[in-house]
Amino acid sequence: MKFLDANIFLRYLVAGNERKSRDCLALFQRVQAGDEVVTTSEVIVAEVAYVLRSRAHYGLTPAEIGVRLKPLLALRGLKLDHKGACVRALEVWDAHATIDFEDALAVAHMERQGLTEIYSYDTDFDRIVGVARVEP
Repeated sequence: MKFLDANIFLRYLVAGNERKSRDCLALFQRVQAGDEVVTTSEVIVAEVAYVLRSRAHYGLTPAEIGVRLKPLLALRGLKLDHKGACVRALEVWDAHATIDFEDALAVAHMERQGLTEIYSYDTDFDRIVGVARVEP
């Protein structure tokens, strides 16, 4: 098993170096077919989301990012702790595009754990139904 870095996702998801895009496509096809098993982490998913959202890079909306990233996260040969939380975070982010992906990921983990309160000074959480922000 090998670990996937953010640039592998990005080379596949966006136009750029044609050879690297083809190589990444071939890798993801092997992962889908079960011929290869890979792993990554939430930090990598967050980095991919950040780069794709960044106006300096690609400026995609959370909805566009979700459409591109969810199928990759669903690949059967991709191992990712809390994969469901990452997918849910993309949904939360799409519904609340003014928050950061990392905040959406926090909400997804809160939901998974049955929590409704978060200690935070970040007022973006105030916009999310079912989440109560409290200050220490």
